[in-house]
Amino acid sequence: MIRVGIILGSTRPGRLGEAVAHWVYEHAKTRTDAEFEIVDLKDYHLSLLDEPIPASAGQYSQEHTKTWAKKIASLDAFVFVTPEYNHSTSGALKNAIDFVYAEWNNKAAGFVSYGSAGGVRAVEHLRLIMAEVQVADVRAQVAFSLFTEFENYRTFRPDPSKVQSLTTMLDQLVAWGTALKTVRAAKAH
Repeated sequence: MIRVGIILGSTRPGRLGEAVAHWVYEHAKTRTDAEFEIVDLKDYHLSLLDEPIPASAGQYSQEHTKTWAKKIASLDAFVFVTPEYNHSTSGALKNAIDFVYAEWNNKAAGFVSYGSAGGVRAVEHLRLIMAEVQVADVRAQVAFSLFTEFENYRTFRPDPSKVQSLTTMLDQLVAWGTALKTVRAAKAH
């Protein structure tokens, strides 16, 4: 069984992503084909990228980087819960991705986004970033509109139809995550 991290991609005070990540987790944890956990960027205290050597070298000097690298290495796939800020993902999420490299390689990712346009532009940027860190992203995604699924733009009230979108995305993610685990195992030999 693969391990999937639901990465809460905002550290902003009053963030809406926390409710979204918990919604994903509550539905995902009922599955029997993978283990799921929430990975909250706030818990890792990643400053603005402060590693002197590029992540692709794998020579991490900061303790927060080593802790983050260990967490990402322990996972086989990811669900990125991302806000859309100014037509892109959050700076905190981009920064967290940039801290490590090999720990992302040959894994799978799916996306759950939220914003005025459902966060879809943030996901488009993340898809490009994932390609560079050798993460295969699945086609299905879940997008929540601030206008229709957040009462008074604050209280998360997802449309019940989004559960099917989430199920489809998770089906793809688990399939790809499982397949890529064999790729990583073959490279280890």
